[in-house]
Amino acid sequence: MNDIGQVINAMIHYFMGDARRINHFIKVYGFAKTIGVLEGLDESTQEILEIAAVTHDIGIKNSEKKYNSASGSHQQVEGPPEARKLLEDLNFHPAVIGRICWLIAHHHTYDKIDELDHQILIEADFIVNAFEDDLSEIAIQNVSEKIFKTETGRRFLNKLYFSK
Repeated sequence: MNDIGQVINAMIHYFMGDARRINHFIKVYGFAKTIGVLEGLDESTQEILEIAAVTHDIGIKNSEKKYNSASGSHQQVEGPPEARKLLEDLNFHPAVIGRICWLIAHHHTYDKIDELDHQILIEADFIVNAFEDDLSEIAIQNVSEKIFKTETGRRFLNKLYFSK
């Protein structure tokens, strides 16, 4: 397994001076890693999930430059080329890079979740976004019912937002 530390280091450099974005991907990484482990992902899928969690928002910088927007649809277009460059520089296998770029290109696409790594990435990102965007309990509950599928993701969401 390649060192996730190298990817985190490269992403901190990429988002240098943007503590909010760096903190976001670190939190998503923590939830994605933990959900993946507890859901029993195999080592290869776990590696892909963890790298995708760290790099999932890499398209934000170019989205803001080109479109003056950080919208998910722009991120999904702008992210994969940036991630590909970063991961090629770190000598990741082309198949691993391909799957990570696919996940980045679909991390805001909730209607065609194809595999468990995609499901977990979306759940981890939502868990963090719910807090960062100060979503209402009703909004969180609606997403939980419509999108969350893993036992671990549901448990974390419930313990974070509904166990009072």
